[in-house]
Amino acid sequence: QVRLVESGGGLVQPGGSLRLSCAASGFTFSVALMNWYRQAPGKERELVASVSRAGGNTNYADSVKGRFAISRDNAKNAIWLQMNSLQPEDAAVYYCNAYLPYGDNYWGQGTRVTVSS
Repeated sequence: QVRLVESGGGLVQPGGSLRLSCAASGFTFSVALMNWYRQAPGKERELVASVSRAGGNTNYADSVKGRFAISRDNAKNAIWLQMNSLQPEDAAVYYCNAYLPYGDNYWGQGTRVTVSS
């Protein structure tokens, strides 16, 4: 029933850009804090960006601040992650996450981002 489906990953050269999308269904999207996480091989999953319920507040990991931008549209039940100036260190599987008011979490299947010349 609950689904978070990421898309938009792929191969880009260093300095390039990608825009990831996450389509949500099966829960009340507007009450969820939405996040993007990523996990690279051999590393722990890390929080990349978050956006508040109405989209008015965003937060970013220091490593991506100024390069990435998270956004949401509650009418479309979707969030996006615009990624600019991509570096090899950004290569990872990126996951869409929904954090609900009482602590429940929903996760997408992930979309892979590869940064290589």
